[in-house]
Amino acid sequence: MKIIRLKSLPTPLTLMMLAIILAAITTWLLPAGQYSKLSADGNKGFVISSASGTVTLPFRQRTLDSLSIKILLQKFINGDIRKPISVPNTYQKLGNRPQGIVQILQAPVKGIIDSIDIVLFILFIGGFMSVFNKTGAMFRGVKYLAQRMNGKERLLIVILVFIFSFLGGSYGMDVESIVFYPVLVPLFMAAAYDVMVPLAIVFGGAATGFIASFTNPFSAIIASNAAGINWINGLYERLLFFGIATTLLAWYILRYAAKVKKDPLNSIVYKTDGITKSPFEMQVDAGEMLVKLGTKTKLLLLIFMLTFTSMIVGIVFFNWWTTEMSALFFASSILVAIIDRMKEKTFVMEFVKGAENLLSVALIVGLARGVTIVLNAGLVGDSILFYASNLVQHFSPVIFILLLMLFYFFFAILVSSSSGMAVLTMPIIGALAIIMNIPGREIVNSYLFGIGIMFLISPTGSVFPALLMVQVSYKAWLKFITPFIIVLFILSALFLITGINF
Repeated sequence: MKIIRLKSLPTPLTLMMLAIILAAITTWLLPAGQYSKLSADGNKGFVISSASGTVTLPFRQRTLDSLSIKILLQKFINGDIRKPISVPNTYQKLGNRPQGIVQILQAPVKGIIDSIDIVLFILFIGGFMSVFNKTGAMFRGVKYLAQRMNGKERLLIVILVFIFSFLGGSYGMDVESIVFYPVLVPLFMAAAYDVMVPLAIVFGGAATGFIASFTNPFSAIIASNAAGINWINGLYERLLFFGIATTLLAWYILRYAAKVKKDPLNSIVYKTDGITKSPFEMQVDAGEMLVKLGTKTKLLLLIFMLTFTSMIVGIVFFNWWTTEMSALFFASSILVAIIDRMKEKTFVMEFVKGAENLLSVALIVGLARGVTIVLNAGLVGDSILFYASNLVQHFSPVIFILLLMLFYFFFAILVSSSSGMAVLTMPIIGALAIIMNIPGREIVNSYLFGIGIMFLISPTGSVFPALLMVQVSYKAWLKFITPFIIVLFILSALFLITGINF
């Protein structure tokens, strides 16, 4: 079986560095300019900063209305707006400040310093996930569930789809999901299904959850922060999307599985790739499938669930941000190690290894932030915003938000890093949303929906490791998943259109 994958694209880190160079070039080509910026001084008043100085205005809704800023005062009170915002109709041209080679080399360093809270948050999450995965609790939990549900595969499909979708939506499960195929592929093939069923459950489930990303720190949280809004703003909408999309995926898989079980000739894998055997059936026997879910494993799984739940509760009710969230994941890592009776050296090694595995993600965030630093230092960031707003001002909000989702869908092929994409684009597009009177949460959602749907089929993403693991061709996967992708586009469009009107 031959699988073609794009290999000529540079790595995300290289792409971010090229973006910094391109940003510096624009400071030589575009006119410099700046909007006046509005920020809240606690609840005392609004501060407007411009090239001519600063002005303090009353902290009232009337102030926002007079400035044509269509944002409720309550969002400033609640802390939903976290960064200074551009005041519409205040753009003015300024003297050029072209950025040279020194500024280009300094941009990644400044970007990392400016994003250090997010960078450290990513590293602590990496440490937690590595320590937790070392315990094998998630693997044992899924294996135990598969054993107990033997003979009830249809119900097992529904349960597993929701589990993997939750893992994708909570922290962005990716290639680590391949460890579950040796357990699930033989199980479902023994029940007269084809290999597409476990592939759709594991990879499809995690990818569908990733689209919602209700607590995913590498997409929803970073994107919201870069757009200058509180990531909780839009959480309930994303949770609803998670429930509906995951239910639709479970139904779609059940429908396909029933057709294959009734007649194996209905298998897309058979029609496309010919007769396919389980690549794991000689590696798994009945004795290996017998596992018990002990008290320790139950505690570890409970800690995993409570960690993400506590993060949401802390942010909603106690104003937590990256310091508190990083400490939470660090504390959970220690607790997991204690319960698992992990040796001190093993714990440290796993935590450091997990942080190391996400170091490239952390660097991407810093480099992408460096792009914004160069644009702002060259006073062309607002110029890009000004010309972009003039270009799309005649678009209705509905057309704009749908086109933005399509932009992210196709752009995700080039920038496969969700965090890099967020930090690279959100500062400009988030500010553009305010000028166009579009809720910031819908800008974030359009980003999530666009890159998330592409994640299911992206030739630069994680679909190929999964396909190689189960020995299914890309062509077969496209035939299976394309109808569901169309459904996801329709569902995403409905959510975005509804969201901009509320």
